Amino acid sequence: MRILFDARRLQDFGIGTYIRNLVAALAAFDSVNEYRIILQPDDARELKLPPNFEQIVYPHSDLEVMDNFRFPSWIRHFGADLYHIPLNRVPLFMPKPFVVTTHDLSTLLYDEVESWRHTLRRLRIRRSLMRAERVIVVSGATLRDLENFMAVPHDRIRLVYNAPNPEFFAHRHVADSRAAGPEAAQRDRERILERYQVNYPFLLYAGSIRPQKNVPRLVEAFALVREQLENHPVYRDLRLIIIGDEISRYPSVRRAVIQSRVEPVVRFLGFVPFGTLRVFYEAATAFVFPSLYEGFGLPPLEAMASGTPVITSSTSSLPEVVGDAAVLVNPENVFDIARGIKEVLLDDALRERLKAAGPVQSAKFSWERTAREVLSVYEEVLRK
Repeated sequence: MRILFDARRLQDFGIGTYIRNLVAALAAFDSVNEYRIILQPDDARELKLPPNFEQIVYPHSDLEVMDNFRFPSWIRHFGADLYHIPLNRVPLFMPKPFVVTTHDLSTLLYDEVESWRHTLRRLRIRRSLMRAERVIVVSGATLRDLENFMAVPHDRIRLVYNAPNPEFFAHRHVADSRAAGPEAAQRDRERILERYQVNYPFLLYAGSIRPQKNVPRLVEAFALVREQLENHPVYRDLRLIIIGDEISRYPSVRRAVIQSRVEPVVRFLGFVPFGTLRVFYEAATAFVFPSLYEGFGLPPLEAMASGTPVITSSTSSLPEVVGDAAVLVNPENVFDIARGIKEVLLDDALRERLKAAGPVQSAKFSWERTAREVLSVYEEVLRK
């Protein structure tokens, strides 16, 4: 097979993780088929791939209006048997056959109010899904959304789960330990925490701060827990650290911090390097992710792979992803979020169970398995 894969969103926060890990996993075992990976100019050296993976630079973004005409015309010259678009942004005149990956419908359900633009986007997404030979979804929740909200026939949809970055399973820094001894890894971790002046117990949130992520309620729940544990010998100095988007883009989160009177004990770090993120996952007392809507929900799995107890939502895809290895809460109820946090903080037996169960649950998902199932979708389309 000759497969053309649109990897222009390699640097995106969520989609980029999917692209990077899927392409790397395909490259690790598939030496038979030919792949052409379309990249933006700055990404040309990001991926180290075998000879049957050709990296091709394309200087235009999929956000440009002309991309609906220019990109389909350009890719026809490569004579691919199949095209894979890894997100819900398919050019209007995309040649067939193509496969599209749908991660979620958040852009329709949360990002815009009802308007003609919203209606147009909905029609465009549905058109691309109906033209696709197969639609890959990353969870059963997303599959149900496509059937219920977009009326995509069930026989067109294939469920292929995402997986955590494999490096999160190396949270003990085994490679570093072999090279310089176990003490080197611990010193490296202490150095990073000292750089950020973190010397207190903390709850961690990592991810974007878009409306459906429910961060204002997380802040309010944290304020409740702080108040209730103000005399606790360990948690009276509990903090909340938020890693992800720039706070300036989301005034509702800033208002929640001010109104809850927790400004001195909530820190926004923005984006951090992968190694730093991994250290924060490992060092957190608990990871809290009360999202209202997730297509898959990688951050809880990343925290679980790092051996950190997780509190997350009982809605959308999250229960199917975390199984019984996390405490589930009602994300629309601040008091229930606070209840889940307190349970994890104060129940030592529960904490130990979650720390043991988390890595086991997250290990059920692997990019090798994801890649093999994606490849089987390619083969199914071309057999048809």
